[in-house]
Amino acid sequence: MHTVIGFMVSIWKMPWYWRIWIGLLMLVNGIAPLLYLDTIESKVVLTVFVIAALTQVIIFHYKGFVRLLGIGHIYWIPLIGWVLIRLIEEPFIEAVQIWMGSLIVLNTTSLIIDLADVIRYWRGEKSATITVPR
Repeated sequence: MHTVIGFMVSIWKMPWYWRIWIGLLMLVNGIAPLLYLDTIESKVVLTVFVIAALTQVIIFHYKGFVRLLGIGHIYWIPLIGWVLIRLIEEPFIEAVQIWMGSLIVLNTTSLIIDLADVIRYWRGEKSATITVPR
């Protein structure tokens, strides 16, 4: 539990614009799906959200708040493809279409940012970007 708290404290120590960005990602991946629990899409998105978050917490536990944390979003690659296919093939109410479209755009953008961060990590930027007592 201490690791999870340290991870959340690190997020809150980030600049305001990154906190807003993370809030948007949490909204489309962890909160909005709760509104559509009758769909398989919401259940899959919530499952992937939890797996990605657990992956990031594990990385944080061993490495701290480093650029490698972006690798936790790797599960979004198949998720985005699957959600896109579902959006094209299935009729959804407008609110679900907006949520799914937002998820695709935000998660894809995040993956681009994550890729840059992971590359920077592998090129030698291994120090923690934010430090909290652990």
